[in-house]
Amino acid sequence: MAEYSHILVALDLTDESRQVAQRASALAQAFDSRLSCVHAIEPLSFAYGGDIPMDLSTIQEQIQQTAKNHLAEFARELGIDEADRHLIFGRPETEVDAVAKQIEADLIVVGSHGRHGIALILGSTANGVLHGAPCDVLAVRVGA
Repeated sequence: MAEYSHILVALDLTDESRQVAQRASALAQAFDSRLSCVHAIEPLSFAYGGDIPMDLSTIQEQIQQTAKNHLAEFARELGIDEADRHLIFGRPETEVDAVAKQIEADLIVVGSHGRHGIALILGSTANGVLHGAPCDVLAVRVGA
């Protein structure tokens, strides 16, 4: 197995993310690697297609602050410095890959629910990350 020098763990900040974070942390320790984390906030305008005739900026700011707090909590548990924490906006499957490329990560660790059938056809974040990744991807099965 190749040695990894910089591991990026993608977190959705749910309880299941703890499994993913623990696996990434164990790998970082085993390889004596730098560990970074990323969380992508999908803008409300993506989810609703801009069809809501109201200002969502206050709600979006609250979502951002909550995510920032949760990401900081996860990062502290993992011993990740503030400089290696990435809170980004956009579609998770593309933004995680962009951060991995930017920070020159050589492994992305992401959670996967192991969906089959129509759920797999419609795609998942893990599947999207895998197909656009600039490096290796480890999908950690969660919720099974």
